Amino acid sequence: MAADLEEKTDRYGELLAEALEEATVAPPEGTPMAEAAADCYEMAASYLDDGNHFRERDDLVNALASFSYGHAWLDAGARVGLFDVPREGHLFTVE
Repeated sequence: MAADLEEKTDRYGELLAEALEEATVAPPEGTPMAEAAADCYEMAASYLDDGNHFRERDDLVNALASFSYGHAWLDAGARVGLFDVPREGHLFTVE
């Protein structure tokens, strides 16, 4: 079971890092929606940092939770139009 948790944690960390690289702010700069997108992006990036911190300390449960929360911020933002993201592939749940 520990090996499954380790693999899943690493996979989710890589997924979040890749999603952060692909997501770009969609609304025009200086608008309230662009500010909301920047906030969501910052939250996702912070959760990636937190997850990496936990992962380095072999705290796999908190690392996995951090990576999952971070990706949720990006995915939700993509669904409501805050981010331009790839429509195909495994990174986001947009169609």
